[in-house]
Amino acid sequence: MALHFQSLAELEVLCTHLYIGTDLTQRIEAEKALLELIDSPECLSKCQLLLEQGTTSYAQLLAATCLSKLVSRVSPLAIEQRVDIRNYILNYVASQPKLPPFVIQALIQVIAKITKLGWFEVQKDQFVFREIIADVKKFLQGTVEHCIIGVIILSELTQEMNLVDYSRPSAKHRKIATSFRDTSLKDILVLACSLLKEVLAKPLNLQDEGQQNLVMQVLKLVLNCLNFDFIGSSADESADDLCTVQIPTTWRTIFLEPETLDLFFNLYHLLQPLLSQLALSCLVQFASTRRSLFSSPERAKYLGNLIKGVKRILENPQGLSDPGNYHEFCRFLARLKTNYQLGELVMVKEYPEVIRLIANFTITSLQHWEFAPNSVHYLLTLWQRMVASVPFVKSTEPHLLDTYAPEITKAFITSRLESVAIVVRDNLDDPLDDTATVFQQLEQLCTVSRCEYEKTCTLLVQLFDQNAQNYQKLLHSPSGITVDKAIQEGRLAWLVYLVGTVVGGRLTYTSTDEHDAMDGELSCRVFQLISLMDTGLPQCSNEKIELAILWFLDQFRKTYVGDQLQRTSKVYARMSEVLGITDDNHVLETFMTKIVTNLKYWGRCEPVISRTLQFLNDLSVGYILLKKLVKIDAVKFMLKNHTSEHFPFLGISDSYSLSDFRCRTTFYTALTRLLMVDLGEDEDEFENFMLPLTVSFETVLQIFNNNFKQEDVKRMLIGLARDLRGIAFALNTKTSYTMLFDWMYPTYLPILQRTIERWYGEPACTTPILKLMAELMQNRSQRLNFDVSSPNGILLFREASKMICTYEFETQYRKLSQSYYPLLECLTQDHMSFITNLEPPVLLYVLTSISEGLTTLDTVVSSSCCTSLDYIVTYLFKHIAKEGKKPLRCREATQAGQRLLHFMQQNPDVLQQMMSVLMNTIVFEDCRNQWSVSRPLLGLILLNEKYFSELRASLINSQPLPKQEVLAQCFRNLMEGVEQNLSVKNRDRFTQNLSVFRRDVAEALRSDGSTEPCSLDMVS
Repeated sequence: MALHFQSLAELEVLCTHLYIGTDLTQRIEAEKALLELIDSPECLSKCQLLLEQGTTSYAQLLAATCLSKLVSRVSPLAIEQRVDIRNYILNYVASQPKLPPFVIQALIQVIAKITKLGWFEVQKDQFVFREIIADVKKFLQGTVEHCIIGVIILSELTQEMNLVDYSRPSAKHRKIATSFRDTSLKDILVLACSLLKEVLAKPLNLQDEGQQNLVMQVLKLVLNCLNFDFIGSSADESADDLCTVQIPTTWRTIFLEPETLDLFFNLYHLLQPLLSQLALSCLVQFASTRRSLFSSPERAKYLGNLIKGVKRILENPQGLSDPGNYHEFCRFLARLKTNYQLGELVMVKEYPEVIRLIANFTITSLQHWEFAPNSVHYLLTLWQRMVASVPFVKSTEPHLLDTYAPEITKAFITSRLESVAIVVRDNLDDPLDDTATVFQQLEQLCTVSRCEYEKTCTLLVQLFDQNAQNYQKLLHSPSGITVDKAIQEGRLAWLVYLVGTVVGGRLTYTSTDEHDAMDGELSCRVFQLISLMDTGLPQCSNEKIELAILWFLDQFRKTYVGDQLQRTSKVYARMSEVLGITDDNHVLETFMTKIVTNLKYWGRCEPVISRTLQFLNDLSVGYILLKKLVKIDAVKFMLKNHTSEHFPFLGISDSYSLSDFRCRTTFYTALTRLLMVDLGEDEDEFENFMLPLTVSFETVLQIFNNNFKQEDVKRMLIGLARDLRGIAFALNTKTSYTMLFDWMYPTYLPILQRTIERWYGEPACTTPILKLMAELMQNRSQRLNFDVSSPNGILLFREASKMICTYEFETQYRKLSQSYYPLLECLTQDHMSFITNLEPPVLLYVLTSISEGLTTLDTVVSSSCCTSLDYIVTYLFKHIAKEGKKPLRCREATQAGQRLLHFMQQNPDVLQQMMSVLMNTIVFEDCRNQWSVSRPLLGLILLNEKYFSELRASLINSQPLPKQEVLAQCFRNLMEGVEQNLSVKNRDRFTQNLSVFRRDVAEALRSDGSTEPCSLDMVS
């Protein structure tokens, strides 16, 4: 449907299809038509028609969308047009203030874009687009609806000024944003605050939707002002705890007025939850104001006002029952400690009372663990930072954290244990399954728990003993109740996590020998639980407890096992009495025994295997630990028996997901590090270590060419590739790396090559092998510096090149083509003399590759080929046109043209084939780059008129008689008015004719569904 024939009714139908239609085909067609509308010269008049006469909101939305895209173009409209559009929209929304909110929002966004992009443009010595703020004040003097629109305009403008458009120069954006900040943003904030004061001065009717909406929009405006990127830092919004608001110095007076903070605290207490949440969000930003904005006395006064507000909220906590308010208040508390030091907080008069209220609030929040769990992070952040600051407080005022921190720790511990029964009995989502959140909270708790550590330790010992005894009773009970057992296992899992947490907290807080002895007391109980759980394997097992044990072991490793361990640590005193563990050597034996046990019995549980192997990997980093580990029997057993018989996770059964194979790399990295400690140049030892992999490769060699169990072979090869990558990663010396290379080449590397050839289309298979090759090519620690007489370097390069070529040939045509065809485009545009000097076979290959590119589905590639072909055809056409006119200064160019002409005469089918391809594309395919196709097609027709006549006759004669005349007329129309030259004007005429030709031919061929489409391809 031609655009100039689209009536209002037709446009509204398109809007309906686009926004609320369910038919996908109709929606795609509507999108195409509307994209054409945006590019049409009639766009503005159509938008005006939709706004003034449209009968649906979607018509108005479409107009706003089109205008937004129109004013956002890189090449802007004339300044007068943009002024007219802005003024028109302002008048339009002023005359219709009750439009649907989404329409008003979309129209105002157009105003904001026009204002931002034209911020520095001058007309009659005035910044014409900065008048918007004066225009908005007229709205603020009108009805409530007009006032709301005015506030939304300012809010959208502030957001737009803050929004980085990465398609435009960032320096220009920063210049505009800085100018807006310096000239307008403060005035907007003052205006918003004055509006809020006016609202508070009158009796507030919360049942009035208009008033509610106005207050909400003004609060959003204030929040947008405070969220402005004042210094161009583009802070990561996800890094909530590190955010400081860089308020400009010129705003000091606003922030020094106590009335400013009071205004938002009062609004919080007066408004309904949805609105009070916005007031709290503003207060979060006020609490995050940069410290350097104030002098020390001013900062203390400002902090005092914030603390008073906190006290008032906690003394009247009704609003905090709303999740939104609760979350924002938790953020507010966390920001207080982010921007203010503990020494400053304790100097505030109300601090003792406020810290008590915050502690009670935190305890209540922890006890209601199911309510807003994501907000607890902020409360724990507050307490973690408060406790961590204790050693640095120089004030004589009491901080009282030794009173309240143990209570916070106790509340966290008891609430998590109490949650288990509810989770199990009500079949709720277990918080322990969300390991990321659990680990985050535990890392925050570890600092808090070390404050008055004696209390924490006593509580944990009591709870652990009690729950361990109950669990043992249930294990020995003949009628062990499943629910009770699950509850006890959940509680034990939490206790093990908590013990690991407090032990790990030694690194974050000042510790004493007495504290180390307490860690030993707690650790004894976990090691005893490990023995109890492992004794019952495989019948008696619990995944959650196993994962908790691995967390504890890792925390114990970080704290008490390592190269810099103080061997006299009191942690081993109690462990020596109870368990016989006297030092870190005995602990390492316990670690390795546990690792081997897990790898034997938990093969089908990927989380446990993965965490166990990560623990093994962490242990294997560090030479001193490695020297100790290789003396342990469990390690010797692993080095000699790393097969699926002993460690089921190394198997290839269908019960294992291919993604589970990834952990094998970690396993073999750690194992090879252990092997390397005493390996030296012992090739026999290395061969023995590689024996399980040798057996697997020999098995593959025997059955690779058979169809029997092909899936097993593939899984085996994936596992082998991951194993070898782990081994290669750990071999950092030339000697050890050479042993691996000699083992792989020439026997086993060709197998991997054949694997790539056979399963190149399966990333699950190719990715591990390619990663292995990448690892083999890493010259880490100069391990690839082979001896001068060694051919290994050349052999490795050859094998890697062969694999890359095979994989690229099979899968990477598209990526290569996106580099190759632009190169051809550049050569044909500016270096045709180079093209014509190519040897005939090479030139034929180039032209054939262009012909193949014309048929690809990738529009970028096919368009590039059309451009290259157009340059070649144009060059040839111009040479033929100049025959007989050969000035001496152009002799070289003439010779180049003659060579190309001679080649084409020798190979006439090359251009004929390409003409056939392009005509097929136009007539029979969904041509998405019609303009690009039209440019070379005209030259091909003028150079091959006879062949074009044959193509035309072929298509016409293939159709029924009633259609033949219609098609003949289509072809006559195609060349109507087209002259025998390649001028820009003539090309444009042909392009227009081709567009009509394509549409008319499609309609003619569609008119009789019984006729099958033919092909114009007459050349094989």
